[in-house]
Amino acid sequence: MRYLPHTAQDRRAMLQTIGVGSVDDLFVDVPRSAVLDKPLDLPNHAGELAVERALGKMAARNVAAGSVPFFVGGGAYRHHVPAAVDHLIQRSEFLTAYTPYQPEVSQGTLQVLFEFQTQVALLTGMEVANASMYDGATACAEAVLMANRVTRRRRTVLSGGLHPQYRAVVETQSRFLDGSIVAAAPDAGGREDLIGMIDADTACVVVQNPTFFGHLHDLRKLAEACHAQGALLVVAVAETVSLGAVTPPGAMGADIVVAEGQSLGNALNFGGPYLGLFAAREKFVRQMPGRLCGETVDADGRRGFVLTLSTREQHIRREKATSNICTNSGLCSLAFTIHLSLLGEDGFKQLAMLNHARACAAAARLSGIPGVDVLNESFFNEFTVRLPKPAAAVVEAMAGRNVLAGIPVSRLLPGAGLDDLLLVAATETTTEEDIATLGDALGEVLR
Repeated sequence: MRYLPHTAQDRRAMLQTIGVGSVDDLFVDVPRSAVLDKPLDLPNHAGELAVERALGKMAARNVAAGSVPFFVGGGAYRHHVPAAVDHLIQRSEFLTAYTPYQPEVSQGTLQVLFEFQTQVALLTGMEVANASMYDGATACAEAVLMANRVTRRRRTVLSGGLHPQYRAVVETQSRFLDGSIVAAAPDAGGREDLIGMIDADTACVVVQNPTFFGHLHDLRKLAEACHAQGALLVVAVAETVSLGAVTPPGAMGADIVVAEGQSLGNALNFGGPYLGLFAAREKFVRQMPGRLCGETVDADGRRGFVLTLSTREQHIRREKATSNICTNSGLCSLAFTIHLSLLGEDGFKQLAMLNHARACAAAARLSGIPGVDVLNESFFNEFTVRLPKPAAAVVEAMAGRNVLAGIPVSRLLPGAGLDDLLLVAATETTTEEDIATLGDALGEVLR
């Protein structure tokens, strides 16, 4: 596309049309303290080698996840990604600058999406899955919007065990809708009763399993209570690897399952791009956001794949569109599919059990430290501990000892009165030496 600069007259006409006097008036909501009044203080231009050295020094100030004992989770987990994954996703068959949302997209891309959908449906225990979303949090928000369409109701109940960032995205996506969101208080103890919050106006109840605090729950009674009131149960899974060891949400009565797929095939990447998984009951398929790829045969009876369902406004009437998702996380879903294919069903289960074993070992080590209390009765690979000191200060002191001990709950839930709680995660990358170092360092910091 050619670059067509606007003239000063063009800009004046546009500003006049929207009723502002200058471009600066468009940013009046930005605090003045956050607005630059001069260019950034950057060094002058330099050669590539010099720039590389300078940036390398800056990057070296970070403590990389793989360089020290690492127990940070909270919705993004460090797992081992086989080298074959990165090699295969770069093969020319998969490289395309074209957004895979048109029916004529290549058969290779379509087959990958079909295989991905099949994997997600099997993992979640659901009947249909789409070709992916942006990430777990946005998938969760889309699930709430979908539940509103299915039930024609507008009241949403959010569990206190839902990740605070998922909750924030749901509230942001829903703020211009004619509805209400009832959010339970943070459930650090894993004992909340959501059944009493369901009424005849409730569209859906959104829970996370394992919860943000690591608790595992049997959701069958909650699902029955939702269905008795005509509401849907939406289950969010922030750690997909847990599905290798935990009863899938579909088997416990979930109507919509969303998940963050970063754990398979995708590294931490400073927070993205990540991968949203979205699955539902087949009877709701026409209300699903995104797109679905289906299997078919051509005129000669040969197996083929086609974009079967797409609920975007480009494909159907605008008022019938169910989502403005304009693309899926194609490359991330490809990495997910390849990683899971390499593991196979048995390998995936073994990976899950290894994660759980590492977390059990870490919890056992920490529970032996005076003043440290593990809050979880059951968990997968992440749990919450109560410390005798504010967790943020403890984490900072631990970082000074080259141990990234976890996430202070107060970082994601400020002002909730949970300053002494720490989230600790372990994966297959956690070694026995890492756990011993964590325990020794925490004992010294709390002494």
